[in-house]
Amino acid sequence: MIKRTLYFGNPAHLKTINQQLVAEFPETNDQKSFPIEDIGVLIADHQQITFSQALLARLLESNVAFITCDATHHPAGLLLNLEGNTLQSQKTQYQLDASVPLKKQLWQQTVTAKIKNQAAVLAGLRQPVNYLLQLADAVKSGDTDNHEAKAAAYYWKRIFPDFLEFKRERYGPPPNNLLNYGYAILRAIVARSLVGSGLMPTVGIHHKSQYNAFCLADDIMEPYRPYVDGVVCNIVRNNGNFLELTTSMKKELLALPAMDVQLEGKTSPLMIAVSRTTASLVKCFEGEARKIIYPEIPRP
Repeated sequence: MIKRTLYFGNPAHLKTINQQLVAEFPETNDQKSFPIEDIGVLIADHQQITFSQALLARLLESNVAFITCDATHHPAGLLLNLEGNTLQSQKTQYQLDASVPLKKQLWQQTVTAKIKNQAAVLAGLRQPVNYLLQLADAVKSGDTDNHEAKAAAYYWKRIFPDFLEFKRERYGPPPNNLLNYGYAILRAIVARSLVGSGLMPTVGIHHKSQYNAFCLADDIMEPYRPYVDGVVCNIVRNNGNFLELTTSMKKELLALPAMDVQLEGKTSPLMIAVSRTTASLVKCFEGEARKIIYPEIPRP
């Protein structure tokens, strides 16, 4: 079952009663309830949102990814369950014991899948993609030739209208803000699924920054990023005013978990697809498989 994404953008007090998340809104004296077992991601996007400790405990028990936003309404923090799987210790040990050659092969698969999905996004915009497809087919173990960066340079020059002269920079001008918001949601979905599969989001197969608590999430989300890019591209091309992250734009990006994606020839919501991806990663660490299952964006 696809889990719900809940977004709170007004002053509210969140608590739990009888396995329900109860949201009280002081400005309207209104109250709403949601079954906690149905929630996958919860986003708190207002400085006057409070919540009870009991609710946090219930959310973590249900492996809900809890995202808090800063004063600029951008995701700033992520709270995850530390015990998402009954065999957590065993699976974590397999992850820690993974050999360098295996990690390099998994990164090769990840980069190849990402570049192919980037090519599909550009193909939908009627941009030439042969160069990207050539890069994807030539990715080596560990991506030693850095085809990921070569593909990114080509990709970002062509995905948005020419007048933007767009450069992908985390703190760069719009629509970087839209991409950041979408990637933060995606990162939470992937991190939640990794924990649910018994893995540690901190220990990556490629990303290794000592300051990054989500190295593995950043690895595994790479082939999913083009789905975010596609949504943002549509927002930019259909909306002349995209300098501010509006409520309607957030609504489109918050629909990412339920977006239909193609995985092994079958359609499923993105959140379910991510769960299958992380489950396949566990099998790779355990030696039962050699390939991560990633989604494919169909080319027109």
